[in-house]
Amino acid sequence: MNLFITAGTYDFLQRLQDKYSAENMLLLSNGDGAMLLHETEGKTVFSAPRKYEVIDSTGPLEGSVFAVFNNIPVTDEGKPLFEYRFSNRPRMIEKEDGFIAIRVLRPLSSNTYIILTLWESESFFEKWQTSQAYKHAHNKSGTEDGIDAKPSIFSGPSYVSKYHSFQREEGLA
Repeated sequence: MNLFITAGTYDFLQRLQDKYSAENMLLLSNGDGAMLLHETEGKTVFSAPRKYEVIDSTGPLEGSVFAVFNNIPVTDEGKPLFEYRFSNRPRMIEKEDGFIAIRVLRPLSSNTYIILTLWESESFFEKWQTSQAYKHAHNKSGTEDGIDAKPSIFSGPSYVSKYHSFQREEGLA
């Protein structure tokens, strides 16, 4: 499975999503702009997207959601260790209230992995950040056993971006 991301104005991306309504797409926006995600086994309809391979996924990419993109630049040498960590994650996030979906995305044309999580609302995401599941998932951070203690696998600092999606009512333009 692949996931493609393109950016643009909300109105333009909404028209593109409407034009390809049979495709699995999710339109997201925040104060800085909008992006359209296209998840497919085949080729994308986007002309110049960011390209990712989905290496782990749970849940649907749809609906009215709060989306969190954890962008993590990883060196070529660090990719196997990074992917191993995520392929062996405890999968506790899936049991959290308000959790909808996760995608672990391997970059096909850059060095920045994305851990995309979808939530029913921002408050559910914030509640997860203070949960035991979050603490367990990040319990080695800052220790010599943590993946972050191996700075040679990261090519830069990670950063988070947040977006909202609003499912449109049928028949409304």
